[in-house]
Amino acid sequence: MLEEVERWLTTRSWSVTDRPLHKILAAKRASGLTVSVVLPALNEEETVGDIVAIVRHDLMQQVPLVDEIVVVDSGSTDRTSQVAAAAGAKVVHRDTILPRIPAVPGKGEVLWRSLLVTGGDIVCFIDADLKEFSSDFVSGIVGPLLTDPGVDLVKGMYDRPLAGAAGQGGRVTELMARPLLNMHWPQLAGFVQPLGGEYAARRSLLEQLPFPVGYGVELGMLVDSLHLVGLDALAQVDVGVRKHRHQDGQALGRMAAAIYRTAQLRLARGHLVRPALTQFERGEDGFEARTYSVDTEERPPMAEIAEYAARRVA
Repeated sequence: MLEEVERWLTTRSWSVTDRPLHKILAAKRASGLTVSVVLPALNEEETVGDIVAIVRHDLMQQVPLVDEIVVVDSGSTDRTSQVAAAAGAKVVHRDTILPRIPAVPGKGEVLWRSLLVTGGDIVCFIDADLKEFSSDFVSGIVGPLLTDPGVDLVKGMYDRPLAGAAGQGGRVTELMARPLLNMHWPQLAGFVQPLGGEYAARRSLLEQLPFPVGYGVELGMLVDSLHLVGLDALAQVDVGVRKHRHQDGQALGRMAAAIYRTAQLRLARGHLVRPALTQFERGEDGFEARTYSVDTEERPPMAEIAEYAARRVA
């Protein structure tokens, strides 16, 4: 490990207990900064309501840490929107945001568009499939941004159990993202959960970043932030244990392909010979090939979008 990373781990890696809530609230009052929480959601009716309700109760009603909570529905076919609204979230459908640019499927697409329908100086992203959710996920990763003006982006770190076994989750992280980061961006080797969906950042940083439209958004955001603001402006906070719905192996393969493509673009901005991934499933007549396109599109920095600039002037 690089000496720079070893030093970073001692100065920019914290626990949620390092910043008591009263200190975070005092820093928020002193700074005047506002906080938006965004949940990208696609068919998450079983979990999204509980997450919204806990954030509202703990961090909006009990204490004034969060100023708004927005659920961006990515085209759900279940009751995700209704459940989220009933729990108290502002619900916006992906396709109604910036309609002049047709939306494409993907998590990064939703996160990018969320910048247009939120107003917080700090934007906190939380995945909508979390189970046994704690508001520590929000206060833990927002805290450093409120208390330390030198921090621009904070990732959550946590244990990720799989089928009851501790530390066995995050398979794409261990098999794809961590090797890529260690080999090509070793300054980022200290991040425990580089692909984790729980992180917060200053709007002033997010609006300058391109957003891969799919699963590569987290890796792309880390790499681009490193180049834009430097390692010392990045941090991570231990928020305990993350339980969520796990993807099957085929879905993980598609995720890994998108992440590899995101890395490849940043390494060389080169041409991808075949932006597709073929996988195999056993059918009645043996193995059947199924080919999926790999996300190759990226959205430009939001600061370059005319509607976003007009909104800020207004």
